[in-house]
Amino acid sequence: MRKIISIVVFFLYISAQAQELNCTVSVNADKVSGTNTQIFKTLRTSLSDFVNKTVWTTQTYKSNEKINCSMVLNIASINGNQFSGTIQIQSSRPIYNSTYSSPVFNYNDKDFSFEYTEFQNFTFNPTSYDSNLVSVVSFYAYIILGMDGETFAQDGGKKYFDTAQEIANVALTGGSKGWDQGDVKQNRYFLINDMLSNTFSPYRDAIFQYHFEGLDIMHKDLKTAKEKLIAAVKRLQEIEESRPNAFLTRLFFDAKSDEIISIFTGGPQVEVAGLIDALYTLSPLNSAKWSEIKM
Repeated sequence: MRKIISIVVFFLYISAQAQELNCTVSVNADKVSGTNTQIFKTLRTSLSDFVNKTVWTTQTYKSNEKINCSMVLNIASINGNQFSGTIQIQSSRPIYNSTYSSPVFNYNDKDFSFEYTEFQNFTFNPTSYDSNLVSVVSFYAYIILGMDGETFAQDGGKKYFDTAQEIANVALTGGSKGWDQGDVKQNRYFLINDMLSNTFSPYRDAIFQYHFEGLDIMHKDLKTAKEKLIAAVKRLQEIEESRPNAFLTRLFFDAKSDEIISIFTGGPQVEVAGLIDALYTLSPLNSAKWSEIKM
C-alpha cells in the first residue's frame, strides 16, 4: 500500500512541475493541398502535449503562474515527410494587481523545416539531437521561460537562455537552417547569442525595468510607472549607439509597439518629448504609430 501511495505521490509531483507553460499550439496548412489533413491534427495534438507536459524546469508552478504563450506552425510545403514553413511564437505575462496581460515575446521564425511521421514520439534531451522539430520547439520553450524570468528579476532568465544556447549548439549538428550564422542576421543563432551577450545587456535591463518597475506599479502610481517605462525605452538607446537596428531592439517593439501607444495616448500626462525622439530613432518602421503620441 505504501508503495502504491509513493508511486502516486511521485507522479503527482512530476505533474505539478510540468505546468510551466500554458501554450496554445496551432498548425495552419491552408497552403498545402492534396494531403490528408488528419496528419496536421495529429501533429498539433502531439506538439501541444509535448510543450505543455514536458518538465522544462526544476521549479513548481501553480496554475495561475503558468506562462501563457502560443506557437503557430504555418506549413508552406510538404515533400514526403519533409515539412517547411514558419513558426510564430508569442508569450505574455500578467501585470500585478490587474487583469491585463502584457505581450513579452513575438517572433516569426522563417527558417523552419522538419521531418515528421504521424504518431512519432517527441522526446526532449538538451544534450542530444532527436529532430529539428523537437529542437526548435524546445529552444523556444526556453526562450519563453527566459523572457518571462527577465521581466521579474534582473538576469532572472539567464539559466533558461543558457539551456536554449545548449539546444542550439547541439541542433547545429543536424544541418537544418536557422542554427548558424548563415547569410542572415536574424535567426535562432543570433537570437540566443544576442540574449546572452554583454553588448545587449541594456535590452535585458530594459525588459526588467519596463515590466517589474513600470507596468507592475501602474495600479498604485500611474505617473511614476509611465516615467519608468520611458526610462526603460531610453535604455535601448545604449544598444542603438553601438548596434543600430539591432535584432533585439526590433523584437522589443514587435511585442510592445501597440502597448506603448495605448499607455501614452491616455492620462495622466508625463513629459514624452524624449520618449518620442527615442521611439522614432529606435523603431522608424513604427513611425505612423508614434505619431499618435501627443506632446
